[in-house]
Amino acid sequence: MQSQILPSRAALVDRIALQFEYGQNLIVLLGTSGLGKSYMLETFITDKYNDFNKAFVQVSAQMTDAQLMSELLEQSFNSPLIDHNLSLPENYYQLLQQQPCGPCLWVLDGGRQLSDEMLIELELLSKNSPNTLYIIIASQSKLPLNNAVEIYLEPLTLRESKMLLQWYFSDLPYDEDPVFSTFLAEAQGNPSLLLAWQPSEHIADIIVKDKVSWRLHLLILMLLIMLLIIGLLYKSDMTQWWQQYYQQEETQVVNTAISVEQVSEPVIKKNDPVASLNKLKVVEQPIKLEREHINDVPAIMQSLTESANTVNVLDSDIDDSTNNKSSVLSDVKSEALKVNTAEQTQSSQDNIWYMQQTDTNSVIQLLAVTQQEVSASFIAQFNLQQQTHTYQTKRNNKIWWVVTFGSFGSINEAKSAMDTLSAGVKKNKPFYKKISKIKQEIALVDQ
Repeated sequence: MQSQILPSRAALVDRIALQFEYGQNLIVLLGTSGLGKSYMLETFITDKYNDFNKAFVQVSAQMTDAQLMSELLEQSFNSPLIDHNLSLPENYYQLLQQQPCGPCLWVLDGGRQLSDEMLIELELLSKNSPNTLYIIIASQSKLPLNNAVEIYLEPLTLRESKMLLQWYFSDLPYDEDPVFSTFLAEAQGNPSLLLAWQPSEHIADIIVKDKVSWRLHLLILMLLIMLLIIGLLYKSDMTQWWQQYYQQEETQVVNTAISVEQVSEPVIKKNDPVASLNKLKVVEQPIKLEREHINDVPAIMQSLTESANTVNVLDSDIDDSTNNKSSVLSDVKSEALKVNTAEQTQSSQDNIWYMQQTDTNSVIQLLAVTQQEVSASFIAQFNLQQQTHTYQTKRNNKIWWVVTFGSFGSINEAKSAMDTLSAGVKKNKPFYKKISKIKQEIALVDQ
């Protein structure tokens, strides 16, 4: 007996044997390619009628009728002498008279390759055989036989499809996995398609070809050269401007100096208010030719002292404004550094949390994006800060942020938690994922 057979297929084997016992000597098993007709025939000839003389022939398009007749008779009789000028029934009758044998069971796989003459001979022989002769033929389409019983091989149900996959694959995804459920639906119960499942290829890797032409590269290079030239011109213009500015400043400082010969005694009116003292009016008194020039040295010193104080005040204001700007820039840099440090701390805490979980536990994956801001806004929108954790992984040479919900010891607990999620969260089609898989994805970031 073969190692494993599905319940529906085992029931069909018993049904075929029951038809033979009811007196039907010729049965045709019909079914499309991949449904397991050959496996059914091998199971039938192995498990049933152990005391019969059995013959199993795989019919091909290159096999002639004479070769098929030789195969059947050689497997049924002991060193038979076959006359190829006679038909199959005539050779069978002669061999029975020469060496009587017990009941026979003939199994033919590939009935679509049989000729019409051979089908007629098989039908006559099964009907008029002097001893017990059971014939079963497997075919993908109906055969021109009048007295044969046709049995159709149905596709597997969804439950038996999962059972067949579990026999051959030890680590299958959950039933709620969208890729796995789509694969089961598209296979439509065909065993050959189900056994083509590739566990390592259930994640679609999308590769986008680089369609950037050499013209775009040339355009980018020209733009960079143009920006470089503009920067150099701007730098030279700014250097000339600063030189002119400093020359004007030096000229203004030199022009404020008053020679001793040009200064005379100032006259201040008594009725002028105190506030007008800053704007002194210099009035030159009429000088007689007979007198000598009188130089008021103390007034000159006083005016020079006031101008120096004014310059010091302006310099102190400029220094204060510069200090204020530098302090604002330092505050902005410190705030940005604090935000980056907080994000890194939160990410490391989530990684530590995942590493502390048991490998057999499961979580519910809610979201996977390539921008951290999207994941943060998603968590804030649905108020999931206390129930979710986020980890980073690498896919297609990109960093992804994956948001998961809870940690559950069994699938029943995870299903119960899935029902508590809001409709907005369920729009992203969340599914279950094991902690062991998450630990492997976290390790990809360090590689």
